[in-house]
Amino acid sequence: MSSGLQKPTLDGYENSLPPDVQQGKINEVKRLIGPQSGKLALYCSDASISRYLRARNWNVKKAVKMLKATLKWRLEYKPEEIRWDDVGKEAETGKIYRSTYKDKYGRPVLVMRPRCQNSKSIKGQIKYLVYCMENAILNLPPDQEQMVWLIDFHGFSLSNISIKVTRETAHVLQEHYPERLGVAILYDAPKIFEPFWTVAKPFLEPKTANKVKFVYSNDPTTKKIMDELFDMELVESAFGGKDDADFDITKYAERMREDDKKIPSFWKTDGYPNATPQPAVIASPSLETTISESESDEIEAQAEKSTSPGEEDDGTSLHETLPAKHS
Repeated sequence: MSSGLQKPTLDGYENSLPPDVQQGKINEVKRLIGPQSGKLALYCSDASISRYLRARNWNVKKAVKMLKATLKWRLEYKPEEIRWDDVGKEAETGKIYRSTYKDKYGRPVLVMRPRCQNSKSIKGQIKYLVYCMENAILNLPPDQEQMVWLIDFHGFSLSNISIKVTRETAHVLQEHYPERLGVAILYDAPKIFEPFWTVAKPFLEPKTANKVKFVYSNDPTTKKIMDELFDMELVESAFGGKDDADFDITKYAERMREDDKKIPSFWKTDGYPNATPQPAVIASPSLETTISESESDEIEAQAEKSTSPGEEDDGTSLHETLPAKHS
């Protein structure tokens, strides 16, 4: 392990905030969002709110606006209700799957292969991506909240990707899964990818774009990133690892169906370890009743008093994306 690896500073501004100030901002977001019920109450845990605040550099107003949008999205999209059999067709080629190993810091790894794209349906592709994100979160260890992406560019062609899908993917991940990505490794991206990256990069917030690392099999310097992150005995050979096994959709489907059985308890009000549910306003959860459009301006006006100076995004070096190794 490189001696330069340190516990990440999730954003530069966070370091200037004492824990009691951070907690105060979390409490202020809770107050402005208002009490939630059911799964929304579970979602609005301190840890979750902290991610929204970090994504907006502890600016309460912006975090409130962002979280409100996610709560509305989760009510309508119901990502926690997606099951393997709803998206299995999208997964048949192994274009995205959760690996059997984690990185050296316990983070789940999502492997992606653009050449294996098997669908032209934007709706289907996004639904499967959301399922994969929810599944990775389901498998997070208690002391970790981020994941790693490994993107295999072997056999890639521009026909494998779509600007529309990329734009929608960036929107969903950045707006509704803030601070969930630790690092994304683009492995052996070809020259023809560069024009696409030039077009796609503006869709990403600077902090997110800075978590994207290009690694090349013929470059010892960038290959060190892999050695720092992974036990290469476990990693697929496509990424320079020792595992020569091919993706097996039958075995993977079995794994996912087993994971699906865990979802109800994960979202059970009295079974979610990190959540402190707030009392419900009404028996049936409804964002429209807890955060009405008519209250939006008032909430944002109140939040102005709690905002903090600073830009929305900042740069994040590689070492800042690598958490301290857990004992």
